[in-house]
Order: sequence, then C-alpha cells, then structure tokens
Amino acid sequence: MAGGDLPPAEEEAAAVKVAPAPAVEEGEDLIEIVEEGSGRLDIVRYVDHVRDLSAGAIATFEGTTRDHFAGRRVVELRYEAYAAMARRRLAGILAEARSRHALRRLAVAHRLGPVPAGEASVFVAASATHRADAMEACRYVIDELKASVPIWKKEVYDDGEVWKENREFLDRHSGDGPAPATAKAGGCCGSKVRVQEEA
Repeated sequence: MAGGDLPPAEEEAAAVKVAPAPAVEEGEDLIEIVEEGSGRLDIVRYVDHVRDLSAGAIATFEGTTRDHFAGRRVVELRYEAYAAMARRRLAGILAEARSRHALRRLAVAHRLGPVPAGEASVFVAASATHRADAMEACRYVIDELKASVPIWKKEVYDDGEVWKENREFLDRHSGDGPAPATAKAGGCCGSKVRVQEEA
C-alpha cells in the first residue's frame, strides 16, 4: 500500500513500530526480552530453536494474561524491566538449569509493555533426551525467573490498577517467610501473589 492508504490510526501505529531488542544466543540458549511495541511472542520460533535431533522431548511453559483476578476483570498486564540486568540474570538461570539437568537447548522470552488478556507474556522451552529433564528444567526456569529477574508487573482492571509482587520473589527476599495471602482461600494464586494497592 502507498502512504496514506492506511487509516490514520494504523498509519500512525506503523510509523512508530519499535524494532525488537536483539535476542541473545549463548551456545545453545536463546534469551529474548521483547520490548514494548514489538508485538506478540514468537512461540514457534522459540520451540524451533530448542528442536534437536538428539532430543526426545520438548517441554514448554506459556504464561498468559488471564481475564480476571479476585473477582475483578483484568484488561491487561503491563511489564517493566531493567532489560540488561534481566538478560544477565536469565543467562544465569539457564546456566543453572543446565547444571541440574541433561539438556540439549533452552529458550526463554519475556514481553514488556502492555499484554492484553489472552496473550502470552512469558515463554520457556527446553529440550532434552528424556522428558523428565525437559519438564523439570522448564519449571525451574519459570520459577527462578519469577523469583529473581528484575521484571515488574502491573495488573490493569476495568476499575483500576495495582502493582503485583510474585510470591516466589517475596519468599526469597523478605526473610520473614511467606507473605499473607490477599486473595480468597482456594483461589489459584492466593498464596502466590501479594497485591500492592495504590493510594
């Protein structure tokens, strides 16, 4: 299409497209922090990256924005990060996963900026000769990411917004033991998330 053929809003959006931050490949590992405006995570790319002829298993984890939390409708999540430090910490986590499990390849990606309900914000893929190593490494990477990578999440509702802290981070850094649950008992995340209400 020639200039001016797009509706004004789409033309403006096309003009301000942000190029994705370069992916970091260390050996057989892929680490990507997807900057705001770069679009959705490329799930197929990450799975293809870990594909290996000697791997008998590929395990994945896809973290998505759900449409509700504690009785409130969630519109989107917004992520911010100290990207350079996040990449370094992710490289450390992948090295730790490799030291614990017999792995072929690893990939991890996290999106920044707004992530609407139903879309992926984080993706982990691991390949190994045997499924147990791939599955356990995948879980290790996402748990460590949530506990130690400098990425912050704001949950946006149709009636307000709050910054969220992951239970994994609080358990590791508070020194006071588990934080009190703020969600109703029996909820999926009541013991994992502490909500910081804004004044």
